[in-house]
Amino acid sequence: MVHQLLAALSYGDAVSNDALALQGYLRGSGFQSDIFAEEAHPRMAQHCRRLWEYETVSAPDTVCLYHFSIGSAASRFIFHAPDRLVIRYHNITPGRFFAPFLPHLARQVEDGRRQLQLFATRSALGLGVSEFNRRELAAAGFARTGVFPIFPSLRPRAGAARPVLRRMLHDGRTNLLVLGRVICNKKVEDVLRMFAVYQRYLDPKSRLLVVGDTWGYEAYALPLQSLARELGLQEVVFTGQVEDDELPEIYGAADALVSLSEHEGFCVPLLEAMSFGVPVLAYDAGAVAETLQGGGVLLKDKRPEEVAEIVHAVVKDGPLRRAVLATQERTLQRSRGDQAGARLLHALAPVLA
Repeated sequence: MVHQLLAALSYGDAVSNDALALQGYLRGSGFQSDIFAEEAHPRMAQHCRRLWEYETVSAPDTVCLYHFSIGSAASRFIFHAPDRLVIRYHNITPGRFFAPFLPHLARQVEDGRRQLQLFATRSALGLGVSEFNRRELAAAGFARTGVFPIFPSLRPRAGAARPVLRRMLHDGRTNLLVLGRVICNKKVEDVLRMFAVYQRYLDPKSRLLVVGDTWGYEAYALPLQSLARELGLQEVVFTGQVEDDELPEIYGAADALVSLSEHEGFCVPLLEAMSFGVPVLAYDAGAVAETLQGGGVLLKDKRPEEVAEIVHAVVKDGPLRRAVLATQERTLQRSRGDQAGARLLHALAPVLA
């Protein structure tokens, strides 16, 4: 038995999607494998069992893949359980990013990072989603570590018809896209400052789409709207969280995805955008270079003028755009999960043995 445990199975969340994908690989390899969660989004409840049910499967010969987060009842439970424990580490953003806006979250994440060191001696294996994360596990004291990346679904999804959304986005404007939780480490304010240069001097007929959940992060997200007004920006759209079947429409209208995030443990939207043929420009921070694997444009400088010029060139220069898309196609070929099940079993071999 190889079961998974996480604090919450959420809708549209990269960690939750990863848990579902891992379950598919494990069941496809013949393992009994359920997902247990402390909390579950109503849409996801059918895909998991509740935390208190884990006692029925917990045993010394049970392998538990625990998606480590910033502290929960699930952490306390599994720390004292007899199972062979594998920490699935997606990364915990350092508290310094949250302290100016969300001090309570800054304290939580720093507590989570301290807990990671405690789990080092409890765990049989630390499995990062990137080499960047694996190095953090090793630094925390994990004796045995490995890497098993996220393999998102890279086949463009057929979304439901969204005629209003289509009319709004396909109006002749250049659409630049930021996608992901609107939270402090994503540095959306840097994208707004870049867009101020882009719209004022390079492409007045342009729009910025900021797509992502803001719930719980309003202390950071709301000032971004004030900043957009202060910068005199037009056509900046904060959508909040969108439905999964709206994403094809949004990606389909995007001329480029821009990420100026300063901390990423993987960053699934970079690969998602590539799968929809959207040029990706991302700042070199955390595991971003690993995720891009030479595809897209890896930014070494965040100066608004510099980034705006590069974005404009990629969007408007046909040969350059095609060259960028060609590099992304090579990344996609390396990121497809055709052999993911076998690779997962290889990563788990020390614990399964």
